[in-house]
Amino acid sequence: MIIFKLERERPAYSVHGNLLFYVKDRFLRKLDFTTSKDTAVMQLRGGGRTGTPVYSMSYNPAENSVLLCTRTVNVENSSYDLYTIPKDSDSQNPDAPESKRSSGVTAIWVARNRFAVLDRTHSLVIKNLKNEVTKKVQTPNCDEIFYAGTGMLLLRDADSVTLFDVQQKIMLAQVKIAKCRYVVWSSDMSHVALLAKHTVNICNRRLESLCSIHENSRVKSGAWDDSGVFIYTTSNHIKYAISNGDHGIIRTLDLPIYITRIKLNQVFCLDRESKPRVLNIDSTEFKFKLALINRKYDEVLQMVRNSRLVGQSIIAYLQQKGYPEVALHFVKDEKTRFGLALECGNIEVALDAARALDDKACWERLGQAALMQGNHQVVEMCYQRTKNFDKLSFLYLITGNLDKLRKMIKIAEIRKDVSGQYQGALFLGNVTERVKILKSCDQNSLAYLTAATHGLTEEAEELRSHFDPEKR
Repeated sequence: MIIFKLERERPAYSVHGNLLFYVKDRFLRKLDFTTSKDTAVMQLRGGGRTGTPVYSMSYNPAENSVLLCTRTVNVENSSYDLYTIPKDSDSQNPDAPESKRSSGVTAIWVARNRFAVLDRTHSLVIKNLKNEVTKKVQTPNCDEIFYAGTGMLLLRDADSVTLFDVQQKIMLAQVKIAKCRYVVWSSDMSHVALLAKHTVNICNRRLESLCSIHENSRVKSGAWDDSGVFIYTTSNHIKYAISNGDHGIIRTLDLPIYITRIKLNQVFCLDRESKPRVLNIDSTEFKFKLALINRKYDEVLQMVRNSRLVGQSIIAYLQQKGYPEVALHFVKDEKTRFGLALECGNIEVALDAARALDDKACWERLGQAALMQGNHQVVEMCYQRTKNFDKLSFLYLITGNLDKLRKMIKIAEIRKDVSGQYQGALFLGNVTERVKILKSCDQNSLAYLTAATHGLTEEAEELRSHFDPEKR
């Protein structure tokens, strides 16, 4: 099934401080985010349900004026209206002030009493409040303009976006992004999100690309929250993007929305019907990642104690970013806990996990890790659990624990492990025991040589008497 859109669904809106100006039906409305008061401030000329929908809006707080751009199928026939918003207006029956209408693809404020217009020939002109041309500006080829601060514009062409100084008429920076559709600046203008059909590009003020995120579904809108995280929507998700490239899903959506503002755990938005809505989100995941990136470990610890951050994705993220010790706080599975504990060198946690698992491979890994740290008590326990008597004997030798080394000889004797028994006697320097072991194995020649070499005359003579007279 193929669905064709007959009209643009995205509402035209502009945010200034705690105020949202948006177009609904034939009216310009104002929403106060703090009081949730929504009022109609004026009636528009033509547009809305009965005419061509408003494509975009640019608000000027200094003059309380607004530029409303409308686009037709043939872009060259597009126009804009300059309105001065009435100061006192009846919400039930708002005024319908006259507008100054001119042709132009896009109109954007660049100063308190000047605005830039991209005309039908894609040339840039600057106009005053009387809608009169004050100057023409020579620019690189572009087919769209976006706001970039006082006296600045972003110019879009087919495969890049350029930061342009209108006063000095120079290009300041450029970034490669194909067919950028929307631009969202952070509140302090230090970062900008460039939204294309399926990509989100985050750049700094100098248009240096910090990260690029590709989406399978269409990117619809976005806004910056107070902590510097970009929250954006696709056709069916609300997502977040951090400037280091980390991104993820916050929640799913039944229908597309257009974000206007982010405040704490609330998303202020407009739906397809241009109706203001407020959605609650869980910001724990991206705030947790942001605290890790900014090394605010006190906040991280607080979130670990008070939040329900679970799931393999968070654990994998912490491992990938080099924070296995933090991941330990989330993991209940003993096998995963064991691996994380070894990774961050936490022998005590690894020991608890190994006891719970009681697996030979785990004890061997723990013994190796503990040996690297010089924790010979844990190494001893691991060798005992895996019955690695040869290594255990050598451990007692290098730690000088001779009493336990003697016990190892007795254990080897009970186990009838002649090799281990002889090795223990060799470590202890017990020549008599070595001779005894060699005799019990019918290795009389070696027993004689051992006794004779170490001055055990009686033992040597006794052994010699057992030899064939002809071979003496």
